[in-house]
Amino acid sequence: MNILVCISNVPDTTSKINFKDENKSFDPSGVQFIINPNDEFGLTRAIWLQQKAGAKVTVVTVGDTGCEPILRKCLAIGADQAIRIDALPSDGFFVAKQLAALCEKENYDLIITGRESIDYNGAMVGGMLASFLSIPYLANCVQFEMEGSTATLEREIDGGKEILSASLPLVLGAQKGLVEESDLIIPNMRGIMQARQKPLTVEIAVEVDAATTIQHFEKPQAKGPVRLVDAAEVDTLIELLQNEAKVL
Repeated sequence: MNILVCISNVPDTTSKINFKDENKSFDPSGVQFIINPNDEFGLTRAIWLQQKAGAKVTVVTVGDTGCEPILRKCLAIGADQAIRIDALPSDGFFVAKQLAALCEKENYDLIITGRESIDYNGAMVGGMLASFLSIPYLANCVQFEMEGSTATLEREIDGGKEILSASLPLVLGAQKGLVEESDLIIPNMRGIMQARQKPLTVEIAVEVDAATTIQHFEKPQAKGPVRLVDAAEVDTLIELLQNEAKVL
């Protein structure tokens, strides 16, 4: 089985986010970047298939040289090879087009994306990629099993879960539940040393016209001070909720 895991390079949630150029672009200065958590759940599941069935695992990201440390981490986790598509991602459409161009050159049986990235939360790349490749897309997956060439998947839906079967190739949208946080692989020294010998290739981006243009970014308003109310003062609490918070 040939597996492609799509990786996003995202800011750590503890990073302080700022914007520049009159709030028209993100300022990466001082920001710690990590593997998008939903992508890491998918990568871990791919490594399990590698260990169980001898699958080949390739990781790919769209970005500049600043993305290479997370690709090296993916290789240390266990991926066989990494690909960086040399372009700054402008939107989900641009990323999906770049990934589709790569997939058209290589036959991947299973393509894993995260359900969404934790930076822009667009949740659009997986669906658009599947559409460009004319293959099924199954989002919000929390279980995945292979039997021959048929995959059995479980995904979350409103009010419950849905169990589906599909033939390869397909695009899978990973999230927590596909593996648990305790299952994530922490690279050891042996994996880190091996990662230095594994191939990390750079692909030239294809020409794609941007589908969207960022007008500006805006931070949410700072939270106001917290007012504590004694547990015995129920009437005061109700009055505050009605007249100040206006939630009752």
